[in-house]
Amino acid sequence: MFAKRLKQLRKTRKFSMQEVAEAVGVAKSTYAGYESGYRQPTLENTQLIAKKLHTTSDYLIGLTDNPDPMEITNNAREILNQHQLHWDGVPLEEQDLELVRMLLERVVQNRAAASSGDNGQQ
Repeated sequence: MFAKRLKQLRKTRKFSMQEVAEAVGVAKSTYAGYESGYRQPTLENTQLIAKKLHTTSDYLIGLTDNPDPMEITNNAREILNQHQLHWDGVPLEEQDLELVRMLLERVVQNRAAASSGDNGQQ
C-alpha cells in the first residue's frame, strides 16, 4: 500500500522522483526503491516525504484514506459540520448534532447578554 500510494501521490502532485529524493536527502535510486516496494524509508524519511507531497504519514502508511491533511480547528461550529462524528465510538446522527448546535447557540447568546449587561462592572 505504501509504495502504491507514494507513487500515485507523487504523480498527482506533479513531482519527479528526483525532486522528492532531493527533499528527503536520498539518492534517486533509493527513492525509486520506496516506490517499487523494494526498500522501506525510515520514519524520519517518511515524514519528509509526506511533507514534500503535502500529505500525512498516516495516509502514506494506510491509517487514513484522506491524502489531504486536515487543518485542526477549534471552532465548534466547524467540527459539528464534519461527517461521521461519534462519541466514544457511538455515531452521532444529524438530529443529535442539531441539539448540540442549539445548546451551544444558547450558551453563546447567554454569555453575550450577560457581558453586555455588566457594563464593565466586575
